[in-house]
Amino acid sequence: MAVAAQAAKPAGAEVRRYGIEVAGIRVGTMTATRQAASGPDVTYSLVSDVKVNFLLYHLKIYYQVTNHFRNGQLLRSTVEAHTNQGDFSSKTEWKGDHYDIVADQYKHHYKATETSPIRYAVTTMFFGEPPAGQARAFAEYFGDYFALSQGKVGSWRAVRDGREDEYQYTNGQLVTIIKKNPLKNFIIRLEK
Repeated sequence: MAVAAQAAKPAGAEVRRYGIEVAGIRVGTMTATRQAASGPDVTYSLVSDVKVNFLLYHLKIYYQVTNHFRNGQLLRSTVEAHTNQGDFSSKTEWKGDHYDIVADQYKHHYKATETSPIRYAVTTMFFGEPPAGQARAFAEYFGDYFALSQGKVGSWRAVRDGREDEYQYTNGQLVTIIKKNPLKNFIIRLEK
């Protein structure tokens, strides 16, 4: 299923493919797609497929994020996650004057209402460096926000509840993500 989802490229889509490494060993793939529909609609998707087997450490994560924006505002976000710990999901939906947000992920359960329009999300970061002064990105998986801060040129830090990711850009293109982990960092690199 994951291979078919990653191989398919809709007409007119912009696709970015990444390899995922732990301790220098390739453990999976990540594919980001931006599909511009006719008119003001844009759909972003992110598919990640990871399998890690190190001695007693076994990890399997497949997740897919789908975001639908209209006129620059998020209307609907869905996240499906299938792991060796079970199946999980998150959903964020605009109801005309607020979002209903429900995140039911591994060791993370969150339910909220958000009245401010969401205009910038993590999936957006795959298709260009955040604009100067961008202070946060909606983290679809968590149904909450990462605080963003810019470090040296082309480097952004995303922090949320003790989690930290580093996004590195070259000429405005996302080339590396470092997902910091207490055991071993996950390195996500753009494939040429």
